[in-house]
Amino acid sequence: MIGGLFIYNHKGEVLISRVYRDDIGRNAVDAFRVNVIHARQQVRSPVTNIARTSFFHVKRSNIWLAAVTKQNVNAAMVFEFLYKMCDVMTAYFGKISEENIKNNFVLIYELLDEILDFGYPQNSETGALKTFITQQGIKSQTKEEQSQITSQVTGQIGWRREGIKYRRNELFLDVLESVNLLMSPQGQVLSAHVSGRVVMKSYLSGMPECKFGMNDKIVIDKQGKGTADETSKSSGKQSIAIDDCTFHQCVRLSKFDSERSISFIPPDGEYELMRYRTTKDIILPFRVIPLVREVGRTKLEVKVVIKSNFKPSLLAQKIEVRIPTPLNTSGVQVICMKGKAKYKASENAIVWKIKRMAGMKESQISAEIELLPTNDKKKWARPPISMNFEVPFAPSGLKVRYLKVFEPKLNYSDHDVIKWVRYIGRSGIYETRC
Repeated sequence: MIGGLFIYNHKGEVLISRVYRDDIGRNAVDAFRVNVIHARQQVRSPVTNIARTSFFHVKRSNIWLAAVTKQNVNAAMVFEFLYKMCDVMTAYFGKISEENIKNNFVLIYELLDEILDFGYPQNSETGALKTFITQQGIKSQTKEEQSQITSQVTGQIGWRREGIKYRRNELFLDVLESVNLLMSPQGQVLSAHVSGRVVMKSYLSGMPECKFGMNDKIVIDKQGKGTADETSKSSGKQSIAIDDCTFHQCVRLSKFDSERSISFIPPDGEYELMRYRTTKDIILPFRVIPLVREVGRTKLEVKVVIKSNFKPSLLAQKIEVRIPTPLNTSGVQVICMKGKAKYKASENAIVWKIKRMAGMKESQISAEIELLPTNDKKKWARPPISMNFEVPFAPSGLKVRYLKVFEPKLNYSDHDVIKWVRYIGRSGIYETRC
């Protein structure tokens, strides 16, 4: 599997070096430094082959993590390990920086010994690792703790330890979505999809069983037409078709395949329950209507109207519209109905910012762009107008139908758990051609 793992700083100095197989020598350390970190041209590929040796690398701020191997390994698995290693280090000592790595190098070597065995990834779950590797790297010594560690590492539930107790049982659920759009100047949707995540924070005592339900089209179709109509009327939303989804390892996949119910024993604290993607019946929060008119060769008139397409009771925040300008722009005069607009010459764009905007409203901006005369006969390519925003609903139409908690051993029921559900929709690559 993995022959060695090296962690470098931005200068190419080795901070952590761990070799698992004999076929990886010290020359591999220098090869990566010379060919990747100190390369004259920027290395864009995350996989680099040097002298029949493969280097899989990721970068966090100014720190490089490189997994080295001479075998034909599964690249996706190596990157999954590298990202998991970053998550584990972040959970132990916060931001991944050179100072933190130097201060915690003993801890990192202990973590590597536990996570990797002869180059094969083993237990990389933070909750399980924290039971026997503490912040200072001191292992548990008592017989009770040793037996608890053994059962947790070898048992089926490696992401949650037993004996957790809270005075107040709470459950926080966030539906975080990123809507991506490419629209033609005439308003035709060329491509659109939503990438979503369900993030949970659970502060529950004992070993509870949770059940999570959403308005998935397959689930509602199974319940029958009558029930589906009642559900859509009561929630105000129709069912959504999920194209693909991935789950946290705590979810029982067998129940999801047979019953389409998401049943799981939650980890303690914050975790990502699932990721999903949809491409049908997407609610586009904003419509951008551009109008660009060329007045001779030295002047452009631009008018952009944005319309909000959601309930009037909801408020969108952090709205930013970026209108590109030609490279030979000499001056810009801007008039906007709402918010603030400014021409940024360094970015060749007019940036229009609005703090808040209610649903079913519209606002517009007008700009006169003066151009310098050029000998270049090529026409301006007209890059698309991009938009950033945040809305308090899920653009995919996803709704949480129920969230139930069962704990048979302790004396608390589903009604005793305080639950919080929040929807946040953000712009991904949200562009309109002009």
